Amino acid sequence: MVCNRCKMVVKTELERLGFNPISVQLGEVEILQENINPAEFEEIQDVLSRFGFELLIDKKKQITEQIKIAIIELVHYSTPVLKSNLSAYLGQKLDLEYAYISAVFSETEHNTIEKFFIQQKIEKVKELLAYGEKSLSEIAYQLNYSSVAHLSTQFKKVSLQTPSQYKALNNAGRKTLDEI
Repeated sequence: MVCNRCKMVVKTELERLGFNPISVQLGEVEILQENINPAEFEEIQDVLSRFGFELLIDKKKQITEQIKIAIIELVHYSTPVLKSNLSAYLGQKLDLEYAYISAVFSETEHNTIEKFFIQQKIEKVKELLAYGEKSLSEIAYQLNYSSVAHLSTQFKKVSLQTPSQYKALNNAGRKTLDEI
């Protein structure tokens, strides 16, 4: 789950199935029922998969999802974006050693945490460019880039076009958060 609408869908579907969700957070659901039989578990899995969700039983997949959620929250829902070290932030947020979470993420995603973080930041840049309310300089500052040139270089590397080209093409090519 990567947004509030996702949380709402999961909560609604669990309630429709007769379960009582106590807490629905990004990437985590707690329900009142203590023991779920295999048939109920399969029913939950089937219903949620219709909406593109997957139940994560594997510990490494759970950690990877926690990393993604922490980065998405940081980039898309925090102001300002991280002003310190990403590895320290994630280590503290997950209460795990960064070397371990980095290895787990790379193994499950075939991508590095740093590349995922940059991809998220570029999608945020695209969003802010689409709104047209901020200059590229303001966006660079908001997302903690050292300069507009640095932002532009990363933008071109990820999206294969400059921010100006992207804006001129009427914002074509934005991805949803779960597609990154």
